[in-house]
Amino acid sequence: MSAVSARSTREAEGLDKVRALQWVLYRSAKSDPARRFHALYGHLARSEVLWRAWGDVRANQGAAGVDGVRIADVEASGVIEFLDEITAALTGQTYRPARLRRVMIPKPGKPGQFRPLGIPTVRDRVVMAAAKLVLEPIFEADFSPVSYGFRPKRSASMACEVIRVEANRGREWVLDADVRDCFGSIDHDALMAQVSRRVSDRAMRKLLASWLRVGVLVDGVTTESGSGTPQGSPISPLMANIALNVLDQEWARRGHHLGVLVRYADDTVVLCGTADRAEQARLLMAEILATLGLQLHPDKTGIVHLAGGRAGFDFLGWHHCKVASVRRRGRFYLHRWPSSRAMNSIRERIRQLTSVAHVGQPVDEVASALSRTLRGWGGYFRTGNSARQFRAIDSYAHERIAIFTSAKHKRSGRNWGTRYNYAWYRRLGVHRLSGTITWHKTHA
Repeated sequence: MSAVSARSTREAEGLDKVRALQWVLYRSAKSDPARRFHALYGHLARSEVLWRAWGDVRANQGAAGVDGVRIADVEASGVIEFLDEITAALTGQTYRPARLRRVMIPKPGKPGQFRPLGIPTVRDRVVMAAAKLVLEPIFEADFSPVSYGFRPKRSASMACEVIRVEANRGREWVLDADVRDCFGSIDHDALMAQVSRRVSDRAMRKLLASWLRVGVLVDGVTTESGSGTPQGSPISPLMANIALNVLDQEWARRGHHLGVLVRYADDTVVLCGTADRAEQARLLMAEILATLGLQLHPDKTGIVHLAGGRAGFDFLGWHHCKVASVRRRGRFYLHRWPSSRAMNSIRERIRQLTSVAHVGQPVDEVASALSRTLRGWGGYFRTGNSARQFRAIDSYAHERIAIFTSAKHKRSGRNWGTRYNYAWYRRLGVHRLSGTITWHKTHA
């Protein structure tokens, strides 16, 4: 058996064992809501857990941390040796996380604006991924059905479907809530208190706390933070969901009469029947978030009235707005399509791929890269009422690659409009968004 085949067999066997472990943990947590788990840390050093964690980290790729070690470097030096070293450190409880490397990435659709990411080392990412594999099924047993972000078998389209159904049932006053710097502001004590409700294992709690406290390396200086979970680490989405589950549970207890809460990580909306209830929802949400060290952004949180299609709101990359029915006069139904920010983001990406700076590349290669981008973007938005937006992006992609080809062949003027026509564009094989919408879901 080749080394590749042996590794594939080992990973497949490990996956089954990890799933079995997760099922046992989930079932135990679900059957006893008050149970606290005391023997979790030891699972991190299990070979099947670390192999599964390594597979997840490798699939996500990502940049190197402060030590400069990349995924490719680990594969070149030997994955088995790399994981054996982690096993020894975890077993001997000598593992300590390295500082995070600060990276500023542009915000999609917001030119000139950036958000900070804290990049852990590959070694730390593997241990974080292992901890997530062990902890996630325990907390999944507690998570509310109103939460859709970064959870297994839940998605943004499911959250949007709940919004569509509730809005069409008459909940037309929407609290569009924006939590100010959620990942960077969560109170550590409040978060660890929620962790301790389920985890009594001191070594596991100490490990999680070390990841929260680890400093960020900026220009050679380590900056420590007393709050927040660093964006960019595999464990951060789970930790954020553990903290924000307080909002979900308190809403079920105190706010369910005000409206329907829909949460995707820190993106939250509440659909209410009246303006008064929407305003009460705002006050209650602010009160609950304050217990976590969080607050609503005063300029980005607002109440929208959907009735008659007079206003809409952006949520998860979509613009949600009521549209007049073409069959039932006087009736309005909620539709959704890519937001202006999402449209600007894909246009910017198309513009980058077809820049004249790439004229040295073959047109086929540029067309292939463009197709991958369009296919990925369109795959997310194909469940909405996006036909008009898809046609606009198809037209823009055609125009941009035609201009690129004209520049490559040093043809001046606007003759690309006739020389590189629609028939040429089809022969080039660029992925077309038009015709890919899943109508049966959109118009259910």
